[in-house]
Amino acid sequence: MPAWLPWLIAAGILGLVELHTLTLVLGMLAVAAIPAAGVAAAGGSPALQVIVFAIAAALALAVVRPVARRHRSLPPGLRTGAAALVGQRGTVVTAIGDGHGQVRIGGEVWSARSYADDQQLPVGAAVDVVGIDGATAVVLARETPPFDQGEL
Repeated sequence: MPAWLPWLIAAGILGLVELHTLTLVLGMLAVAAIPAAGVAAAGGSPALQVIVFAIAAALALAVVRPVARRHRSLPPGLRTGAAALVGQRGTVVTAIGDGHGQVRIGGEVWSARSYADDQQLPVGAAVDVVGIDGATAVVLARETPPFDQGEL
């Protein structure tokens, strides 16, 4: 068996295990095994192969790991499409009652229904989008402040 083959087998196994664990560490070790395989193919001693593997692994961990950590600490992916509307504010443009009405959300008019079945919302009422059900926005009336802000 050629001396480089165990390194490539180790790289393949580490790569496959990385696909299942998503830790990035095993993937970096798999990449580090490739230069060691190159040293083995060039006729390097087993000690030199291990040294090259250790150096490549240390470099990969020192360079790639901090970058990966920064990317993992970013906020989750942005919501797109209709899901991006959840949490937005809107204004009632057609009174909402009996399960139907319309609201303006970010410049678009959506069919809407109240989250609370018995809630009637008049035209001009401020609402929060709490869900999207097909092409219908599910809304709740915004809480009004308990006092008039002019009283401050």
